[in-house]
Amino acid sequence: MKNLLKVTIWSIGIVLMLVMQQSCGLDDGTDPTIEGPEGSEQGSDDEEPEAPEETLDPVETNEPNTDYSPAFEGQTRVSGVLTEATFTTTIFATGLSSPWGMANLPDGRILVTEKSGTMRLVSASGTVSGPIMGAPAVNSSGQGGLLDVAVDPDFEENRMVYWTFSQNGPDGTATAVAKGRLSDSEDELENVEVIYTAIPEFESTAHYGSRLAWDGQGNLFVSTGDRSSAVTRPEAQELDAALGKVLRITTNGEPVADNPFVSQAGVLPEIYSYGHRNVQGLAIHPVTGDLWESELGPRGGDEVNLIEAGVNYGWPTISYGLEYNGEAIGSGITQQNGMEQPVYYWDPVVSPSGIDFYSGNAIPEWTNNLFLGALSGQHIVRLVIEDNIVVGEERLLEDEGQRFRDVLDGPDGALYALTDGDNAVIYRIGL
Repeated sequence: MKNLLKVTIWSIGIVLMLVMQQSCGLDDGTDPTIEGPEGSEQGSDDEEPEAPEETLDPVETNEPNTDYSPAFEGQTRVSGVLTEATFTTTIFATGLSSPWGMANLPDGRILVTEKSGTMRLVSASGTVSGPIMGAPAVNSSGQGGLLDVAVDPDFEENRMVYWTFSQNGPDGTATAVAKGRLSDSEDELENVEVIYTAIPEFESTAHYGSRLAWDGQGNLFVSTGDRSSAVTRPEAQELDAALGKVLRITTNGEPVADNPFVSQAGVLPEIYSYGHRNVQGLAIHPVTGDLWESELGPRGGDEVNLIEAGVNYGWPTISYGLEYNGEAIGSGITQQNGMEQPVYYWDPVVSPSGIDFYSGNAIPEWTNNLFLGALSGQHIVRLVIEDNIVVGEERLLEDEGQRFRDVLDGPDGALYALTDGDNAVIYRIGL
């Protein structure tokens, strides 16, 4: 397996260098309002080079929706990989109702949100608490509700929790961010305050985006969606709207002082990156500190992106997907100067939702790999990433028949995978 990866990395490196010299460069593919059910080594001068091992076929075997060509080798359908370690998969917790997000507490428990508007605590043994009340009213229709959650880095001192939700307003709904203190009794949220609302509001119950991630400096990254409408879709390219963006705000909801657009008139200073469709995954690389995201494409074109400040990721001008009716997105182009390419994409879609990096060493071959929960794909995606290039893909838990909403890197060296819908469960994947 190690030689396989070395060979693959070398091959991709050569092709990528040639390409770079020439350029500067839900959603389950069925309905916009329903989220679907790569160097070889040489020895001494007296030795022959190692013969490459047989590579595994890509894990995706279905026909793509489009005949679009990737911008570089390894951007899609990369060689498969297979975990060599023997791991176990167990059902860790049960009885959750349409959960959406998870966050680790310092003591090893997991805080889980439910779309209806409540949160629950899951103990280290998998016991689920009663509902934690006190969050503002949510619009739980469609893709809305109480969505992601983030625990303050100083939780042991301040007991603060942050979450995203679909908020009703006079002109429709919007992605909003709130904060509150988890009470000592742990059955309610105290001193609750809505700190940010992504404008404009719109009459839709889809594409809220709505993931949270800490930036390492005590600020929050917040993702939003384009609200799944031909009317609002162009807002992803507009800098006076918070739709289709990754935002960066303080814990008081203010723009961070060194955000890329803070000094530009007519631009929302909280914008960090733009040109996104529906970002339902955000994660910080445990070594580099880089921000990575996953976003749902239309009919094809799910993406994984490495997020950089001020960069335009292209939606809806460029896409590797189609409209749900099979027509091209806009002009039907996949590249344009000034717009960033995804690191990786899928066609057909897997519908990636929550993502996390594995930072443990219990399963060393997983260390620093990116894991994604696939909704319509009904599996956990494992991506092996080297030098910001995807060099291997694996599918885990395919036999469980579950839609996976979120993935969490646990402090015990295991991964925790949250399923979607009624009677949802949390799987523990590890040794």
